This record gives sequence, structure tokens and C-alpha cells, in this order.
Amino acid sequence: MVCVCNATYCDTLDPLVLPAPGSYVKYESSKAGKRLERSEGTFQCRLCAPDVVLTLDTTQRFQRVKGFGGSITDAAAINILSLPEKAQDHLLRSYFSEEGLEYNLIRLPMASCDFSLHAYTYDDVPYDYELSHFSLRDEDTKLKASGGREPGWPSAMSKRPLSLYASPWTSPTWLKTSESYVGKGTLKGQAGDRFHKTWANYFVRFLDEYAKHNVTFWAVTAENEPTAGLINNYPFQCLGFTAEQQRDFIARDLGPALANSSHSHVQLIILDDNRLHLPHWARVVLEDEEAARYVHGIGIHWYLDFIGPIQDTVLPTHELFPDYFILATEACIGAHFWERDVILGCWERGNQYSHSILTNLNHFVAGWTDWNLALDLEGGPNWVKNYVDSPIIVDSSEGIFYKQPMFYHMGHFSKFIPEGSQRVGLVASRESKKTALEYTAFLRPDGAVVVVVLNR
Repeated sequence: MVCVCNATYCDTLDPLVLPAPGSYVKYESSKAGKRLERSEGTFQCRLCAPDVVLTLDTTQRFQRVKGFGGSITDAAAINILSLPEKAQDHLLRSYFSEEGLEYNLIRLPMASCDFSLHAYTYDDVPYDYELSHFSLRDEDTKLKASGGREPGWPSAMSKRPLSLYASPWTSPTWLKTSESYVGKGTLKGQAGDRFHKTWANYFVRFLDEYAKHNVTFWAVTAENEPTAGLINNYPFQCLGFTAEQQRDFIARDLGPALANSSHSHVQLIILDDNRLHLPHWARVVLEDEEAARYVHGIGIHWYLDFIGPIQDTVLPTHELFPDYFILATEACIGAHFWERDVILGCWERGNQYSHSILTNLNHFVAGWTDWNLALDLEGGPNWVKNYVDSPIIVDSSEGIFYKQPMFYHMGHFSKFIPEGSQRVGLVASRESKKTALEYTAFLRPDGAVVVVVLNR
């Protein structure tokens, strides 16, 4: 199941209108071809022996939602801008407008990642500790910061406030022990020295330069997948940190640099890596008072979820540190060697998205961020050929794009559970406990209740 969009046509959703008291609105997507299909009904006073009974309890309150969204990598921007302008407009509206999924989170790589055409940073002039040669690249000014058109391009389409957050993959090579973008390598020296101070100031310069393009950030992560840079021969951009190294870098360098800049409002997210590193990583960083005072949240990726059960990783982390939000910061399908890159119309991949989102939300996670907003038919471009799948696939030669099942699965959460919603109690009756259904419920800021149910 895919929906084909071009410059003249794209399926849309009507803006959400809340139902009258005593009635409900249902949105359904199915393998058979329903795509957020809307219907209405009224609640009945008596049950006619249903197979499954879910009981809602709005007096039980859990975490509040930050939101849902995806990432504008170089690859995503290249693909979006490869379309005719009207088709670009349809694609962005599909994600950000009231007639689409109403995403409110956007993650941006800080300089290059594997989903770039080449490796680069914002200051590749060796030993420029003053960062006097720091500058955004064409990928920023012509693609990510402006969308090739207006500053803050998705924001012009969104009625909801957008929260952007940025993640670095690698520092300039001259700050690294490996002196390479790739492979095993950490920052030279130790926390508090000029290597670490320079890298912390690089974050501030990034925020400064984007602000000149009227793009401001809600948060930064301390490093994308910091454990990747501890792996020999790692194939693309990385920068290694142990939990102890990240703790010290935040306490002595990054935290103070942000706090003493004009971006002191920008929140700081630790880990930004697979959840199997929890709760250890959080303990190391957040049990240190100096580091913890600068930290707001914990980011998790989904790639090794099968060896890091959520009840052993995320749940104890929330119990230990309930004042720090936990956010799912990256997920995509096709990253493992046993998965094909792009499979157009694959319903099961949509199921995998919904299963992950439901599992996370039901264990105190505050939101979920997809990886690339759009990729090409190959699952790129990607300079190391690390191709993966995406909810939207672009065929630039035909001037069209495909909305996949993953896109519609995302919409069942992003469109109906806005920022500030709070998870509430939803339990199956004793006879229903064996159901294979997965479900969650949220109380929205406007007082409406959203229930999402997945039947795999």
C-alpha cells in the first residue's frame, strides 16, 4: 500500500474536529488499503459481550508528551528539493500541516552524517582552536536552514510550534585521536582542556550561525551514538565517548559553554544511543551533580531493542531519574544486514513503527523521532551506501513521491497526540488480558481523550 503524490495531487486529511459529548471519531488504517479513514459513532450504555474490554482511567496520570517527528538530513533535504516545487509543497504539508501528520519534532544532524554526499564538519581547517574558520556549508544554507526557499521552511506550514534539536556525528578530525571522520576515535586530551573547550564552543557557534537564518533550537544531544566511536573500523562519522567521558565533558565544557552563551535556554540530551546502555549511562552522568545540572533529557535509539528489553533499560531509568524526560531520537528500518533497504508498500514495517511507539509510550517515553523524512528509491543518498527505508520515498525522475505504511502509522500518533498530552490509565479486563492488541491512551490539553490500538 502506497499513496502516489505529485505536483498536482496528494491525499490530505481534514483538520481534526473534536466529537460532541457521548460520541467518538475513529481513524483507521489497514493492510487492505484504509489510510487514516475517518468514521463517527456514539458510545453505547450496554456491552454486548465483546471479546475485549479496555477500561480508561483518566485519574491515573503518567508522562507528558513532547511530540513526534523526523529528521532533516542532507539526504532528506536533497530528495525533497529534487521534486517540482508544488510536489515539495505537498510533501512538507503531508508531514507538518493540519492536512497532514502535524509533526512537531525535527532532528538535524550538526554537519554531516552517513546520509550526506560526503564527510565534512563546519571547521575543517586544522588546529583552528578559535573556530575563526567555522562556517555553515551549502548543505545548511541551501538545504537544511532554508529549504532552498524560506527560513524555517516547515514552520510556515505548521500550526503547532516546532521543536528542533541537533546532534553531532563527528568533531573536526584535528580534535580527534584518530584524526579521521570515521573509525575508532575520541576527543584528544581530557575534559577541561582546549580540545574539549573547542568542541563545546563548536556547539555554540552552530547555534549562533543557525540563529542568523532565523532557525532556533529546542535542544541538542551531546553526541549521536557515542559508543560508535569506540568501535574499531566504524564505517562512517562518529566520535567516541564512554559514559564517564560524556559526564566530564558536560560538567566541565559543554554545559558551561551553553549556559554562558545566548543559547542558555537550549536543552541538553544525553546518550542518544541504543537503550541497552541504560540505566548505566544515566547513572554515571546524572548521579554527578555538576553534570546533572546541565542535563534535561535522555535520548534512545531503537536499533538494538531486541537485546535491550524496555523493562530492563528505560523503566528503571525513569524510576531512578523521573525528572528527566526520555525521548526516542532515532529509528528506521533497513539498517540491519538481514533487512532489505526499501520495500515499497510494506505493511509490516508500519506495524514495527507502531509497536515501537506504543511500547515506548507505555514505558514513560515522551515522544518518538523517525530518521530520514524522505529518501530515494535506493534508500539514499548515503556516502557509505548504508541505505535504509523511509516513510516517504522520492522518485525524482518522475517528479513523484510515495507515502508508505510507515507514514500512516506515524500519523496515528503525531496527528492526535499533541505536545502537552498526558498518558492516562488504559487496562484490559481480566478476560481480555490475553489479547494480542497493543494500546495506549492520552488526555490532550483540550480535554479530549485519544486511544490508539494496534492489531498486528
